[in-house]
Order: sequence, then C-alpha cells, then structure tokens
Amino acid sequence: MAKTKDAASVAAKWGRRTASAGQEYLEGVQNPRVSWSAATRAGADAYKQGVTQAIGRGAFEKGVAAAGDSGWATGAATKGPARFSEGVQIGTPAYQEGVGRVLQTINSVALPPRGPTGSPQNIQRVAAIATALRKLKTG
Repeated sequence: MAKTKDAASVAAKWGRRTASAGQEYLEGVQNPRVSWSAATRAGADAYKQGVTQAIGRGAFEKGVAAAGDSGWATGAATKGPARFSEGVQIGTPAYQEGVGRVLQTINSVALPPRGPTGSPQNIQRVAAIATALRKLKTG
C-alpha cells in the first residue's frame, strides 16, 4: 500500500515553499520559454474542447456547490480586500484605456431628438447607444 504524508504536513510545506517563490515567478514572467500569446493561441482548440467537456459534466455547478456560500465568503473576505485595492491601483491605466474607447464610442453616436418624458422616442436614443457599444464589443 502506498504511504503519503498527511495533508496538513503537505499543505504546510507547500505554503512555506510557494510563499518564497516570488522572485522565480517574476523571472518566469520576464523570461518565458515560449511566448504566452503564441502558446495561448495555439491552445485555442484544446481550450474549447476542455470548456465544452466541463460544461457537459456540470463542473461549474459542482464547483459552486462544493464551495458553497461559506467557502466563497471566507475566501473573498480573507483575500479580497487587499488584492482588490492593489489590483485597482495596478489596473487603473488599463481601465482608462478601456473606458476611453467606450466613452469615445458613446460620444460619436448621433442621437435622435429627445422626446417628452416617457416617450418611446427616448428609447430610440438608448438603442442607438446600445447598438454602438455592441458593435464596439463584437467588431
């Protein structure tokens, strides 16, 4: 019969070793063996197959059921606040670029005239913006 260490010992070792690997992580990002984007594009078919298989076996639903509300809440409360704030700060330039495209698209829409409050004519204004934003998203 195979004999392994207990889960607590394995997890403790993993935590110690992995927590100190930040420099190796950074080096791997800065000097990848292959281009991330090229390898990702090359794996597109495998990704589609894997997602299709996961959908077929209900993996998403099973994962949600396994975690439950308490698993989600514990993870979000213990990891989320610090990561959220840091992520927002790091992501602000990318957000500016993305929201800039959205705002430019909205500003370029020739809106039909405004109608009285509650008028179906006003829904046409909303539809014009929605159509332009959908075109931006889908090309």
